[in-house]
Amino acid sequence: MIGAVRTVRPRAAGDPQAAAIRWRGVPTARSFAIGLVVALAACSRPGEDGYQGYIEGEYLYLAAPQAGYLKSLDALRGSRVIPGQPVFAVAPDPDDQALVEAEARIASAREKLRNLEEPRRPAEISALQANLRAAQAGLRLAQIQLEQQEALAREHFVSQEKVDEARSTHDQAVAQVQAAQEQIANYRLTIGRQAELRGARSDLSAAAAQAAQKRWVVERKSVVAPAAGQIAETYYRPGEWVPAGAAVASLLPDLRRRLRFFVPETAVGAIKPGDRVRAVCDGCTAPIKATVDFVAPQAEYTPPVIYSRGTREKLVFRVEAVPSPDQAQDLRPGLAVDVHMVR
Repeated sequence: MIGAVRTVRPRAAGDPQAAAIRWRGVPTARSFAIGLVVALAACSRPGEDGYQGYIEGEYLYLAAPQAGYLKSLDALRGSRVIPGQPVFAVAPDPDDQALVEAEARIASAREKLRNLEEPRRPAEISALQANLRAAQAGLRLAQIQLEQQEALAREHFVSQEKVDEARSTHDQAVAQVQAAQEQIANYRLTIGRQAELRGARSDLSAAAAQAAQKRWVVERKSVVAPAAGQIAETYYRPGEWVPAGAAVASLLPDLRRRLRFFVPETAVGAIKPGDRVRAVCDGCTAPIKATVDFVAPQAEYTPPVIYSRGTREKLVFRVEAVPSPDQAQDLRPGLAVDVHMVR
């Protein structure tokens, strides 16, 4: 009889017959509650290999190495850019004037070197030969005067001082002839000019290096996008003074958007770089395909942005994955995702 009530005398705590007394076909309230808890626990168990995470962006901060007034802002906040597209430019003066000066020094040093490398012009050689002939004529005259003075001195018609004066004039004439001959020899030969050539080449190299430095400074004042992506933020407006090295714009490249998710310690051993994952998010039209490229070597506590499904997941390992290039540009940093391993 289903509705009957039976009175059971309490038994001792260790009595084996005290467990789960039932009427035929009807469970007790305690056994029903145990079954309900087991069923709810089975229904609330998370899906296999499902982890929570978000999209992370690695920004590039674009800056010029030299200070100056911001001349132009060619890529506005939120706009997309391609590699090599101008982003901003800092006014080049006075560095461009310094570049002009350095290039002029290169031209001057190059002309000096060319002049030393080329043989002497015939007109210069002719002028030196004429100087030699004049020196030789002066030597002949000094020789005649010396002989005359020596002859007169033997007859005691002139003093010894006159003879010495004539001999000194003769010696000067000899030296002038020798100097003219050496000058002509140096002009005709390049061997004696090697030191001058080496000095001229060094001057040209120094001028070229200085010009290269100035050119580098001027070129870096115009900054272009190093990769395809989106201008996330701009920090200055045209006409404002930009300190050296200060970021004018931040760029979020398409290939530097990543999936970052957290895996409990019980499952991290099965994940390694190269594994494929699939992520879904609210509003995503298609699953996000990605490849794991980083697994943190040490554990950390679940960050506040991640809502743990249980206390055992409080100690987790950070895992990062690179999304496929065709989907990367559509991912926004901070977007929450559910990540599943692809086996």
